[in-house]
Amino acid sequence: MTQTITMIDYGASNIRSAQKAFEYIGADVVLTEDPEVVRRADKLVLPGVGAFGSGMAGLNQRHLPTAIHEAVRRGIPFLGICVGMQLMFSEGHEMGVHQGLDLLAGKVVRFPEKAVMRHASSVNDQPPATSHQPLKIPHMGWNQLEPAWENPLLAGVKMGDYAYFVHSYYCDPVAATAVLAWTDYGFPFASVVAKDNLYGLQFHPEKSQSVGLKILQNFMEKIV
Repeated sequence: MTQTITMIDYGASNIRSAQKAFEYIGADVVLTEDPEVVRRADKLVLPGVGAFGSGMAGLNQRHLPTAIHEAVRRGIPFLGICVGMQLMFSEGHEMGVHQGLDLLAGKVVRFPEKAVMRHASSVNDQPPATSHQPLKIPHMGWNQLEPAWENPLLAGVKMGDYAYFVHSYYCDPVAATAVLAWTDYGFPFASVVAKDNLYGLQFHPEKSQSVGLKILQNFMEKIV
């Protein structure tokens, strides 16, 4: 049976790429900015690339936050991708401090300029770095996932599998138990989050080849 994914259009870029990825694995995707369609959804996806503040402005202009909260309280599975994952948190610190959807407690903050690479061989396929090599911001390229606990979203994903990242800010949850997978970029940061019916991916699954498509398929087929 074909699964219907309701994808929230709030004016962010890269939404079409996420839509095509879900369609590639057989989903029927409804792209909408209508709060009533969001309220009635069976599964919600919030994708997007851009800044935290402009993302929340797009959601607010379309009167979507209340509809999202009502759907989440109803228990439907919700997946945030890239900036969509960041918007799930309480506040973002990009170009000022902005209130988020507050579905998950925590902040979205910039990678520290003076952090150093510890495992540079796993980032962008570069040679191993010394402990004095500063991080490049944005964090861009392939990096490894380190699952923290078992969850159907990551079924079939192994320790050390690669995903593709492009971001300068990372999510810092209040509760470490919300982190489903970590990724190292000078220090461990939350690359996948999960709590109850809430899920988030910091990387781009549509650019992460078989690993990314597997995770999207898990959300479509295994998350109920």
